[in-house]
Amino acid sequence: MLRGGTFPHMETRGSRIRATLSDTFWVLILGLVVLFAFFIALGAISPGDVAWLTLAMLALALLWVAHAVWESRHRSGRDPAAIRNRERRGF
Repeated sequence: MLRGGTFPHMETRGSRIRATLSDTFWVLILGLVVLFAFFIALGAISPGDVAWLTLAMLALALLWVAHAVWESRHRSGRDPAAIRNRERRGF
């Protein structure tokens, strides 16, 4: 049924897509930072030689940490799907 000219199931679908894209973005950011640290640990690159890249990775790492802190403070608690699954299994 239409409520206010929109389909209600489309709103939830859109918010799920946005949440998935947001999660994917932050995982990719973390992957880039970890990959950079891996190459530094291998000695393949020197942070001083690519100062611009080092600063960019530092900025991305700080953004990821800020995002993680924000998420931990504003999350509503445990995932309802996880709670349901545990109850269904008898844990």
